[in-house]
Amino acid sequence: MNTLFKQAMIALSFVAATPLLAGQASAAGNPEAGKDKVAVCAGCHGADGNSPAPIYPKLAGLGEKYIHKQLVDVQSGARVIPEMTGLLNNLSDQDLQDIAAFFASQSMQLTGSKELNVLVNSGAQVDALALGKRVYRGGNKETNVPACMGCHSPTGIGNAPAGYPRLGGQYAEYIEKQLLAFRGGERTNDGDRSTMRGVAKNLSDAEITAVANYIAGLN
Repeated sequence: MNTLFKQAMIALSFVAATPLLAGQASAAGNPEAGKDKVAVCAGCHGADGNSPAPIYPKLAGLGEKYIHKQLVDVQSGARVIPEMTGLLNNLSDQDLQDIAAFFASQSMQLTGSKELNVLVNSGAQVDALALGKRVYRGGNKETNVPACMGCHSPTGIGNAPAGYPRLGGQYAEYIEKQLLAFRGGERTNDGDRSTMRGVAKNLSDAEITAVANYIAGLN
């Protein structure tokens, strides 16, 4: 069995076997304190973490561990986001934890999927929702792509204790941009195992567009 498929099956088992863990995990950040620290974030991501434009991701409900990691990575330069250059320089780790806790405590407003077709390698136009569903739930064994739901759950809510973010309801445009960045090597902060880069490198353009569109409608 391919290594990525093994990882996906292990992750899926973890999601199914530990549904109470998210509620039991102790939060390092204080959401009330974080509420007073997110003014600098609100312009792009919305006061409650629901970005008004698809160029900026929704942060609401992504999971505290995941958000904190991204903030740390941006601050250290491990993840380069030009629009955030210097914004986190003067914040302590406690500030980052509080901000992460606040956004994680908010509810994501769903974007929704669109009815559209995508051009596959054979030159045929296929239904994007059907293709996206197939990739998200079953992967693509022919190209060694594991099912997305193995880490991000069947409903797209992710796995907060494990640090796997919620994807369901996120802007399709943003998800597509990140998958392309992982595939192209522009984004590299997916850990020592390069999990997302390993997945994305085998996704076609059509699969990326389709799965991003499908994910936007999950809830």
